Amino acid sequence: MQHGRSLFNRIVIGLFLLFSSTTAMASQDTIKIALNYPETGPYRKEGKDQWKAAYLAKNEINAAGGILNKQIELITYDTKSSAPLAANNAAQAIDVEGVKMVFGGSSSAVAVAVSKVCQKKGTIFFGTLTYSTTVTGTEGRRHTFRECYDSWMAAKAMSSYLNKNFSGKKFFYITADYTWGWTTEASLRKFSGTEDESVHKGVLTPFPSNDFTAALKKAQQERPDVLVLVLFGQEMANAVRSAHKMGMKDRMQILVPNLTIGMAERGGPRAMEGVVGTLPWCWQIPYKYNYPRGIEFVEDFQKEHQRYPSTSAASAYTIMYEYKAAVERAGSFDSARVIRALEDHPYQLLKDKQVWRDFDHQSVQTVYVVRCKPRDEVIKNKYNLDYFDIIDSLPGNLAVITRREWNDARKAAGKPTHLERLPGE
Repeated sequence: MQHGRSLFNRIVIGLFLLFSSTTAMASQDTIKIALNYPETGPYRKEGKDQWKAAYLAKNEINAAGGILNKQIELITYDTKSSAPLAANNAAQAIDVEGVKMVFGGSSSAVAVAVSKVCQKKGTIFFGTLTYSTTVTGTEGRRHTFRECYDSWMAAKAMSSYLNKNFSGKKFFYITADYTWGWTTEASLRKFSGTEDESVHKGVLTPFPSNDFTAALKKAQQERPDVLVLVLFGQEMANAVRSAHKMGMKDRMQILVPNLTIGMAERGGPRAMEGVVGTLPWCWQIPYKYNYPRGIEFVEDFQKEHQRYPSTSAASAYTIMYEYKAAVERAGSFDSARVIRALEDHPYQLLKDKQVWRDFDHQSVQTVYVVRCKPRDEVIKNKYNLDYFDIIDSLPGNLAVITRREWNDARKAAGKPTHLERLPGE
């Protein structure tokens, strides 16, 4: 009987050691990356596209051998577009899961909160859909990179169009009351010459909001030539549909400074017709300018999901490949070495050339101005998603904030004119 127990114990111990060894080997053969995105909440559609594109990239990279021979394990968290929740998610991903990189998000408040956590813990963070100038400006950090453009770049591109077509006209702003809204409105006012708020009035709306009737009525009373909706995601869709029902589109030009295909889709082809906005990428761009890798991404994405990818998807997909490339240049997953491999590095994937600028970690890139097509053209498309005519563009080096302007903003905020030092610097 004692011999039987001893044999049983040896078998149990043997199985435990085998399981532990297998688990350890599996752990050694994988690299964990965290996608911290809005699965629910007002920006959920933008978040879902990040999820789809991240998994597409993960599967492609793993099939090609992974990163430094390690397979990617993608850990996902729902931010609900809540900055405190997103920060907690990032801390858990790093401390519990041991992730080497965090990316995602569709809110600048979220991006700033996650950036602080990742800087403290020495983990790289890529902002995926975050437009506030603060993210790589006054809140810029050495461990944070932004793949999309920012409000400053969008405003520069938009103002070029506005100054040609609406110089001297009256504007009215309806703006989401948080960091992205504030910096977007401020940038657009600066470059469009509408800084006089006694003439070009506006109203702030709580975030999140569902009903914009009161704000739109204030705009109606002012009779502007241009109505600027500094709103994003479902909020923009709700506001533009209300504006359409109120007949405002017949009397004024509607602008949406930062636009995505998901936002246009939620607004609907009738309400969105003629709306002008900017974006860093849309699915038509690779075809219009003949970018083969971008075309391949669009076609692979639509085969899997029966729709076209959005700006949000393109950014998430690009981040995965750019992190892989930087790790391989560094020959290591060590954050400091990967950061140095990213800084001042040019890259090209889904559009024309971009560069990770060294002093602020902003991806410098072309900005596109688009006008939403007539309803009949939109619905001819097999997915009803052919929303945008590309009507203008601005090269990244002309759109982006300069080093002097960046320095001035940092000084005004009491911040140093350089990001944090890495070990050994």
